[in-house]
This record gives sequence, structure tokens and C-alpha cells, in this order.
Amino acid sequence: MSDNFKALIVNQEGENFNREIKSIDKSFLKHGDVLVKVDYSGLNYKDALILKNGARLVKEFPHIPGIDFSGTVEESQNDKFKPGDEIILTGWRVGEIFYGGYSQYAKVNGDFLVKKPKELTSKQAMILGTAGFTALQCSFATKTAREELLLGEKVENVIVTGASGGVGSIAVMILNKLGCNVTAVTGKESNKEYLKSIGAKNIINTSDINKEARPLDKGLWDGAVDTVGGQILANVLAQMKDGGIVAVCGNAADIKLNTTVMPFIIRGVKLWGINSVNASIKRRQFLWNEVAKLIDFELLGQSIKEVNLEGLLDVFPKMLKGETSGRYIVDLNK
Repeated sequence: MSDNFKALIVNQEGENFNREIKSIDKSFLKHGDVLVKVDYSGLNYKDALILKNGARLVKEFPHIPGIDFSGTVEESQNDKFKPGDEIILTGWRVGEIFYGGYSQYAKVNGDFLVKKPKELTSKQAMILGTAGFTALQCSFATKTAREELLLGEKVENVIVTGASGGVGSIAVMILNKLGCNVTAVTGKESNKEYLKSIGAKNIINTSDINKEARPLDKGLWDGAVDTVGGQILANVLAQMKDGGIVAVCGNAADIKLNTTVMPFIIRGVKLWGINSVNASIKRRQFLWNEVAKLIDFELLGQSIKEVNLEGLLDVFPKMLKGETSGRYIVDLNK
């Protein structure tokens, strides 16, 4: 490996928070037993929060953010991995309490790593990244858990909120591939045609569902993926049909949920929380191996923007203002 390499370092001294791209060497990397040459990382909402001010998630400074990455093992003291293995990392609080992927080299616990399926390129793995992995979890909870685990009725009509975002847009594609009629909720008029191109049958404007919810409404949905929370989630719950599952993974609109027990006790609706941080390696491997069947990367690529570390510093404030759509990936070789 190179003696020196580029990394994005955030630091805090008193009230002064700063972010800077620096040249560092391997001795700076203090965690883990596997050294990875990073090809790609991603920009997730959590990354943007950390880049802004640490978001109370970072406990020690200086720190290297980046909650997901893909790359190739360079050195390993872990029996499960050897040099040359291509890997994917998402979650496990890497980029928060452990150094993350905004660096040309990363050193992490080998127990956090998944071997990349041969059908995927390193770039494709990060086109999905944490957002895609979360969307996979949500989609399987919404459809497969009801049909196969709970032996329920077929899931046909599903709704995806925050459909212009990374998780939402990928969930639209996956659920369409799984045979569902997908209704996408978005506030971005410019994204409607794109959402239809990746599988949305219908589009609802966010304003139409972002209102005070009734305890129960007309049952419209067999399943739902919610990425925003708040009143929108309350309305989705009220509109679920009997036995429907709502997979919830985000709070972009609000962390509060003002609802009643009615959807749960009258219609048997299930609110299924999705936390991609601590998913088991066995489940991770299963989901990553499903990707080739469910994702059209040529189509998804239309919404992917590629930046380097310098470009990352320009774009994360826009994400926090809701001015971005699709997914941003970070090329560490640039």
C-alpha cells in the first residue's frame, strides 16, 4: 500500500467543528484486524449529519466518517479474510464510533465484513450501500415476511414514502421486481417520470398524505415502506388493509408518531422497525446475494451521482436541506 493516502478527517475542539481532507498513513488507523483498500463509499443522511457537526454520534476526535464502503482486502489478521477478497461493509457503527470509508484505506473488524457476490462490481455494491441494504430489508419485511413467515395473503398493493430518496427509490424498484403494484410518495415533481421508469405504478404527492391522520381510513395497502415518519407514517398506518406490514426505517419528516392502537387491534397491522446497523452477517449475505435478481443497475444508474472527497464536502449540506435526490457515491480513487 501507499505510505500516505487521502482521508476526510473531522475534528472538534471546544465549539469549533471542522472537516478537512488530509494525507495520512496507516498508523492513523487504530481499529480492526482487516485493512481494506477502499474503492467506493456512499453519502447517506446519517453521513451528512456527522459531516455537519458529528451529530452526537461521534465519540472521539479526530475521526474518519463514512458509514459504508466497498473495496479489496490488503492485509488481514482475521481467518475469514485474505488479501484479494472483495468486501462490502455497511453498519456496525463504522463511521460513527469506528473509522469509516471516507479514506483510501480503512481498517475494520473482519466480523463486520461481507464478501461481495461475484455478480456485483465494487461500484454496484456502493450504488446500493447502506440505502440499498436498508431497502432490501424493508422490502423483504413488507412482502416476504407476510407471505412466507406469517403465511398471510399475497402482497399486491404497496406504498413507499420518501420515494425520491436513496432508500425509497431502491425500495420502489425491488418491490416492483417482487411483483407488487407500487405507489410512490414524493414531493419532487421532477422525479415522477423517473419513479415510474423504475417501477412505480402510481405517484402521490407528499402534501396529499402529510396531514392529520384519522384513527382508521379506507384500507388501501397490503404493505408499506416508510422512510419519513411523522404524520405521513400515521396516515399510512390508518390506510393499511388487514394484516399489512409497514416497514419503517427513517425519520426525515419527524421522529414523533401520533397514532392510535386502532390499525393494530382492528386490522392486525404490524409496524416492523428496520435497523440495518446490527443485522446478522447471515442475513446480510442472504440479502446481498439476492441483489442481482432484483436490481437493474443500468436503470438505477440514472439517479446516481459520483463525487470525490472534495465534492462530498460541497454536496452534504444540500442533502440536509432536502435538495438532493437519488444516491451519491464517493469514488476514493479520484
